[in-house]
Amino acid sequence: MFSWKRPANLGVKDGRLAPCKRTPNCVSSQADPADRDHHIAPIAFRGSMQELRRAVESMERASVISAERNYLYAEFRTKLMRYVDDLELYYDEKQGLVHVRSASRLGRRDFGVNRNRVEALRRIIGRT
Repeated sequence: MFSWKRPANLGVKDGRLAPCKRTPNCVSSQADPADRDHHIAPIAFRGSMQELRRAVESMERASVISAERNYLYAEFRTKLMRYVDDLELYYDEKQGLVHVRSASRLGRRDFGVNRNRVEALRRIIGRT
């Protein structure tokens, strides 16, 4: 019934995270700014990947799956139904920006969960 399989399109390719599907259960800082359903601002940041990792790990129900030089991938499980959402961070050190993509694996709507997750991460990073 539930999709526990990780998406095949994860990662950074040519400086870009995967685009969101058409369903409104994904946000990305690399989506067209005119796309109000999917676009979210990147996170201004000057720090280390270790700091980003600690920020993600401090969030409820987060599991960091992989962390590389400038990329981090984490899964979040919902408390009740155990649905999985995927969070990707791509740190562009030159620009001082963390590009984000947060997407639900299943369903059509997420009731703002992915957008709220990114905004919560923005607040956590702002305190580091």
